[in-house]
Amino acid sequence: MKETFGQALRRLRGPRSLRDVAAIAACGKSYIADLEKGQRFPSKEIAAALDQAVGAHGELIALADTRPGADPLEQADALQRGLHETLTAGPLSHYSLDEVEYTVARHGRATRYRAEGELLPELLADFGDLRLMLSGRQTVQVRKRLTIAVARMSGLMALTLLKLGDGRSRGWWRTGRAAAAAAEDRATLSWMYAQKAYQLYYGGDLEGAVELACRAQQLAGGLPCVGPALAAPLQARALALLGRRGEAIAALAEAEAALDRLAPADTAASAFGYSESQLRFHSGNAWTHLGETSVAAEQQERALELYPASDHMDRALVRLDQAMCQAADGDAAEAAAHATQTLMDLPTEHRSALIVYRAAELVARVPEARTVPEVRVLREALALPPGERATSGADQPSDRARP
Repeated sequence: MKETFGQALRRLRGPRSLRDVAAIAACGKSYIADLEKGQRFPSKEIAAALDQAVGAHGELIALADTRPGADPLEQADALQRGLHETLTAGPLSHYSLDEVEYTVARHGRATRYRAEGELLPELLADFGDLRLMLSGRQTVQVRKRLTIAVARMSGLMALTLLKLGDGRSRGWWRTGRAAAAAAEDRATLSWMYAQKAYQLYYGGDLEGAVELACRAQQLAGGLPCVGPALAAPLQARALALLGRRGEAIAALAEAEAALDRLAPADTAASAFGYSESQLRFHSGNAWTHLGETSVAAEQQERALELYPASDHMDRALVRLDQAMCQAADGDAAEAAAHATQTLMDLPTEHRSALIVYRAAELVARVPEARTVPEVRVLREALALPPGERATSGADQPSDRARP
């Protein structure tokens, strides 16, 4: 016959008195006595407190999830959760750590082709496991690797929320930087600063974006890692918007050099990598902001050649940059038609706040052409009332920030 919660609690309490266990679990001794007699059933919070008090390693938590008379499938789910939590919170082997790092890397790759709304629930579930692992007793070496995994997962959370237009991404950048600093991992910390620079850029804080991009490059200290390769082109884009042409061109040259220094593994299609396709996209964007549309067009065409069809967001952003160049060259109708087609070609789940914001910026670029039919169609596609502009959601971009 299956052991009840009360029976398991009595067995695990052993020779310890009710008073002693009650003091540790912060509950009454008569309450514990009633639990052992089966006269009461604990809440999840009390079960967790008692589990820790008697060193049950999740056994009492699992039993608390299986109330008497519960549906067998519900009991199966509760048992699975309890076992999973027990295994996750225990000391980790190197094989387990390899699995953790593989999972983080897999999520990084998924950012290049999965919609943010689909990715977020899986990130949350795996992050819950990471938190349990960190709460367990781990060696110094294991804890360092787990902390690096937390930093990288925090960055993925921030990126996902940013693309969804959710301002809570800012808190995840802070958590990620704190974890990377605690692990003393320069490469990860550099990557975190580079990614945070993009948040400031899309929020309209161009000077702040330049500062964090420089910080990312300084932290790397010459180490051939993704942070500088990611930061330098963002720095160029922000400087171009600020009208500092010479500095922007110099930053683009540094971006080329930083990409050349990367190992092949660091150029993979992943949030943790940086590739030539991304550099061409970012370079084209910088030249677009500088008003040199012919140079920008060369970079944009090359980016679209390199990006796989599955990379919906960056391909759409490149095409919207092409529309920006068409508008700058005086063809508002073609620019609006190109932007509208870009939105129509994009699967609905990939029409993130960032994409909508960028397309709306094109409308703002050609206010004198609002009577052009193609511009009206674009406004309708964006569902923008007359005179209203979209924002990225994560921040309120300034008028000068056009990502």
